[in-house]
Amino acid sequence: MRFTPRLVAAVSGLALALGGAVAVAPTAQAATPQNCFYYVLEKHPSAKPEVVQRACITGAKGTQEAHRACYRDLRRDYVPAQVAYEGCRRAAQE
Repeated sequence: MRFTPRLVAAVSGLALALGGAVAVAPTAQAATPQNCFYYVLEKHPSAKPEVVQRACITGAKGTQEAHRACYRDLRRDYVPAQVAYEGCRRAAQE
């Protein structure tokens, strides 16, 4: 009789642990362009959000060319050079 409640508790705990891991996994991958986006808008609030979003998504590819394209797009929107560079670097982080 005591075995059944223990088994139910163990299976429930395992299901919660696995469910939590599955729920967290997608957000870890999606956070990199968001880091760029929020960093740039925090440091340069007058930047156009749609331009920043597009640049950060481009920079998230992680290649050197993607970083250059991200930086170029942000600089065209008059984002300061250091903020643009750091934002694009954050977009590519994993």
